[in-house]
Amino acid sequence: MPIYNAPVRDMQFIMHDVLNISASGLPGHDELDRDFTEAVLDAAGKLATEVLLPLNVIGDQQGCVLENGVVRTPEGFDKAFEAMKEGGWTALDCDPEYGGQGMPYVLGLATGEVFVSANMAFNMYQGLTHGAYSAIHTHGDAQQKATYLPKMVSCEWTGTMNLTEPHAGTDLGMLRTKAEPQDDGSYLITGQKIFISAGDHDLAENVIHLVLAKAPGGGEGTKGISLFIVPKFLVNEDGSLGDRNNVSVGNLEEKMGIHGNATCVMNYDGAKGWLLGDLHKGMRAMFTMMNEARIGVGLQGYAVAEAAYQNAVDYAKDRLQGRAVTGAENPGGPADPLIVHPDIRRALMDQKSFLEGARMLAFWGAHEIDKAKNGDDEAEGAVSLLTPVIKGFLTDKGFDTTVLAQQVFGGHGYIEEHGMSQFVRDARITMIYEGANGVQALDLVGRKLAQDGGKHVMAFFETVKAFIKENESHMGLKADFLKPLKAASKDLQAAGMFFMNNGMKNPNHALAGSYDFMHLFGHTALGFMWARMAVAAQNALDEGTGDTAFYETKLATGRYYMKRQLPMTATHLARIESGADPVMELQAEAF
Repeated sequence: MPIYNAPVRDMQFIMHDVLNISASGLPGHDELDRDFTEAVLDAAGKLATEVLLPLNVIGDQQGCVLENGVVRTPEGFDKAFEAMKEGGWTALDCDPEYGGQGMPYVLGLATGEVFVSANMAFNMYQGLTHGAYSAIHTHGDAQQKATYLPKMVSCEWTGTMNLTEPHAGTDLGMLRTKAEPQDDGSYLITGQKIFISAGDHDLAENVIHLVLAKAPGGGEGTKGISLFIVPKFLVNEDGSLGDRNNVSVGNLEEKMGIHGNATCVMNYDGAKGWLLGDLHKGMRAMFTMMNEARIGVGLQGYAVAEAAYQNAVDYAKDRLQGRAVTGAENPGGPADPLIVHPDIRRALMDQKSFLEGARMLAFWGAHEIDKAKNGDDEAEGAVSLLTPVIKGFLTDKGFDTTVLAQQVFGGHGYIEEHGMSQFVRDARITMIYEGANGVQALDLVGRKLAQDGGKHVMAFFETVKAFIKENESHMGLKADFLKPLKAASKDLQAAGMFFMNNGMKNPNHALAGSYDFMHLFGHTALGFMWARMAVAAQNALDEGTGDTAFYETKLATGRYYMKRQLPMTATHLARIESGADPVMELQAEAF
């Protein structure tokens, strides 16, 4: 069975040495001292390793089963879900008014990483519920909040998001699901939705679906879409469950991965629902859920890769193959361990340097979300700008990282015995759902760069510039971290200028370069994260705070990223500046 141990030390470093969250001045953050967060993360790691991890392979092998209209989850999932609920993990960062613990989002994200690494498919049941909770919490009226949120916070009831239809994926303006208003203020929802993760299961007594549909008078396109709360079981006035609603599972999708999560075709046959938010403004309400989900999927991208990496390291240290070219390093054995070979080291360093940078970016994004929740408009702008980067770049590179980890095993990585295939298969979906990564790139270039007159991307450039200037006195870091970060930032700015100078004349020049721009931005963002971590690590060494090996390892890993990965910004810039002509030259019939 694959191994996994929560990277608590690295999480502690990011939260306290780099972000210094307990001194941020945000409500509730003063409670997040080192001892408290370590206790929380250790407890999460214990649950992940002892309860969730053993079920990961079981979930993959057994999958979910549809029996007489009811979805059965894999063996052991029910007891694990009870343990998750009893431990209060589903309520960690939820509103205390509805039974939550009121912890900051950054701590919720950190524990979420641990649970995803141990069992991604299982964690989706509570993860999707949190997104539905957030949408109702933000856009629901007092009665809706009182009716649904306490049970969703505790995960006695779970939640879903229903967007996609057989003929309408990204183009939601084409959806056909209808909402007919009734005299009592409710609506009857009719239509079919596909790819609905956790659409039905036996882990909770009710499922609260958030469904996009078109009500009369909304007009064409996405402007006519509304969002509705459609429970599996209707809820009586006293909060008890009433009759079964007219919503059913038509089928379970057979998927490449995440077999332990039920991906359903949902049929709404005049199901009773209630408007959430404003009529014909459903996209605004749904994006509250989708933006949170996209950050969560970015986390999934690197969290699954973290588990794969840990297994690759373990295998590389144990597997004996060949001799080191500089002389035997295990002279008493028949061969040296794989880890002595430079190409294996390259593969492991690619993984390690990405994963630690990705974790820092995700935690920084979560900390910015906490700031935005407390009225920081600049933080809200930064989150909006970086959401497609976190989702798109971290999942692209996260999948690549699982493949690299699998490659370390050679042929043993391709058979099921070591479990590496599951990491690759599970990670693959992260590049597709919650908006395929090509769509994330289009959103970044087509909407986010120009948002509010471009002030958010300019603020990012200024933040990087100010950081470099502030830390120029760190002479030991200047050549290894600050200089390459400055070069990457200039590449990113040059790409933005290319779009500005050429995109208006021919939009294809911008769109053809959007995917490269997302990766250019991602590398620059990780370079910035590594520079910040390097400053924190060097300061700790200078102050003699102890744990010297950890901080020196951090600096060495960061130097690897800056030397071997960050130069990719120049490649992406060259592709962008080639324009749309090489991409669009062939006529469709020539393919």
